Amino acid sequence: MGHATAASTHAVPDGLAPWVREPSPGLRHMDLIVPGAHCAGCIAKIERGLKSERGIVDARLNLSTKRLAVDWREDSFSAQGVLDRLQALGFEARPFDAGEAGQDADGREGRELLRALAVAGFAAGNVMLLSVSVWSGADAATRDLFHWLSALIALPAVVFAGRPFFRSAARALRGRGLNMDVPISLAVILAAGMSLYETIMRGPVTYFDASLMLLFFLLIGRVLDHMTRARARSAATRLLSLSAAGATVVEEGGRRSFRAIRDIAPGMTVAVAPGERIPADGTVLSGESDIDRSLVTGEAAPVAVRAGARLEAGTMNLTGPLEITVSAAGEDTFLADIVRLMEAAERARARTVLLADRVARIYAPAVHVIALATFAAWLLAGSGGHAALMTAIAVLIITCPCALALAVPTVQVAASGVLFRGGVMLKDGGVLERLAEIDTVIFDKTGTLTLGRPVFSGLGTVDTQVLALAHGLARGSAHPLAAALARQIAERDVAPASLSAVREVPGRGLEGVFEGRTVRLGSRVWCGIEDAGEGERDATGPELCLMLDGTVAAVFAAQDRVRPGARATMELLKRRGLAIALLSGDRAGAVAALGAQLGIRDRHAAMSPQDKAAFVARLEAEGRKVLMVGDGINDAPALAAAHASMAPSSAADIGRTAAGLVFLGEDLRAVARAHRTACLARRLIIQNFALAVLYNLIAVPVAVAGLASPLVAAIAMSASSIVVTANALRLRLARGVGATETAP
Repeated sequence: MGHATAASTHAVPDGLAPWVREPSPGLRHMDLIVPGAHCAGCIAKIERGLKSERGIVDARLNLSTKRLAVDWREDSFSAQGVLDRLQALGFEARPFDAGEAGQDADGREGRELLRALAVAGFAAGNVMLLSVSVWSGADAATRDLFHWLSALIALPAVVFAGRPFFRSAARALRGRGLNMDVPISLAVILAAGMSLYETIMRGPVTYFDASLMLLFFLLIGRVLDHMTRARARSAATRLLSLSAAGATVVEEGGRRSFRAIRDIAPGMTVAVAPGERIPADGTVLSGESDIDRSLVTGEAAPVAVRAGARLEAGTMNLTGPLEITVSAAGEDTFLADIVRLMEAAERARARTVLLADRVARIYAPAVHVIALATFAAWLLAGSGGHAALMTAIAVLIITCPCALALAVPTVQVAASGVLFRGGVMLKDGGVLERLAEIDTVIFDKTGTLTLGRPVFSGLGTVDTQVLALAHGLARGSAHPLAAALARQIAERDVAPASLSAVREVPGRGLEGVFEGRTVRLGSRVWCGIEDAGEGERDATGPELCLMLDGTVAAVFAAQDRVRPGARATMELLKRRGLAIALLSGDRAGAVAALGAQLGIRDRHAAMSPQDKAAFVARLEAEGRKVLMVGDGINDAPALAAAHASMAPSSAADIGRTAAGLVFLGEDLRAVARAHRTACLARRLIIQNFALAVLYNLIAVPVAVAGLASPLVAAIAMSASSIVVTANALRLRLARGVGATETAP
């Protein structure tokens, strides 16, 4: 492209300057949002088109967020040149705004499709009513009046309701390509145009109802498809919400000032109050606190930190004020690495070409060839341009991919209903096909194989006064373990003891005075147990100790309950020939104990989010098809990298977002049910495509031979759509997909 030469490269336009950064000398980076990107084909076209330009180093498009990341050499290209090149490729773009990505765009598209469907349905119904009189043998004057009334209703409706198809077709043609919307647009426009011609020429037959009926059925499929896709929000966008907007910088002399996160740099000291997220990677300079590191480890139990401890951006400070020396900020933080992992995984999954897309690549050009050949053959046969065109229109209508358009979304909607009744919510319709292909299932531990809620065992063997003291201290703490202990003791109807001078020491525990004696509740170190380090490393769960006057009175050990049906799920999946693995950020002892209990031999402990994502990516690179089942923020990159993914409804928001399916109850057998349903759904989708092909094998020769008018073609097309829909509904009657399944 000659418009983006070196002559225009060095200056960044004022409107784009805030969005362009320099990751390294001579290299520029910009994030854009491309609202018109809708499929794997768009990804390939945009990335190839940009990378073909001299000076552009890399271009990566995330389909969920519509976020395009572009890197270019400063001396060879320009920010404006990137926008110009995208314009030439047929795509509008503007600087990326996380608030605009995902949900807002999906909402606008959904509302547009619903309005188009309503208009097409209303207009089709009214035109069909007017057509009844014509079919009943109305005289010429009445027939012409009804034709004009039909034109007044149909033409504006076609223009309005056909916009989703017309825009998509125009975009494909501008890019010198074809998609399924090109023959659809041709059929609708030609049928409406010929109907208007017949109306003006006072012809006996028009086909306004055929145009509208065609649009109505196609829009049903488009709306159903959008409903399933709209449930899958980008987890990368949700992860960005964990970034702090700014940080309180401690300057020389102790003066403090709040700065935007982009102004935070390594070497600065920042203050983080309880309840705030850590704004950057760094080391604790002063203070003690408990940190929620579930983003890193997936474990709900907070971690005590003090001077010298390393912290990651995005983790939560729970109890005490901290001052942190920044070691990495902005795009160099742990959280930024996780976001990049997520976006890379989502891009890889978006490039997966599903069965419907593979069919479309063959079907669209075949329809054009058949219609054009029909038109040419009838012209050569001496039938005249009008007859040849009417026959070609009938071919376009009868071959319009209504049945193909409904083949997948109708099964997805039927499967969604079946799964929901069995306690599973289908978020991403495409995951059904991927789930049916899996050969390996990977489970996270805490919150997935277990319920993620610590339960203290053995309270019945502890002296009532000791429980009362523990209750009196724990009830005043926001620490998750202390709150859980207080709740369980209260359920045993043990009243809290009245303590004075109660205080909480962040990162250690609680202390108070009872009848002149000092009482402590917290970690082993806080209670003075000498072998604290070894004990905590070997423990299979978190502990709270109670010390009374320097003597340990009780050790409360918490265990996480295994999910109901976990053992049965492992057996079901193994019988189907699926390999099973356990990945966890927890300690080796806890992971080994749970793995042995559930019969999982392939287990890995102390894994970071990057480790989990790399493990999944390695299996995928070996040709394995992985289902990842996880719940935490730290599982999100692995969930996105896997071939298919699933999370419990109790999962972190980002975990639910990254997963294609969410199971709503506590019973883990929902995983096995979802897999069984996906296998049946894929079978029905293949059957639907076979029915659509069979319909075309019968209907196309009839239309090519001139034995079907455009109206008859529209009726035949509608009948094929009904057959495909009815076949999809058979999923609701299938055995083995309900909530009571116990065997594969």
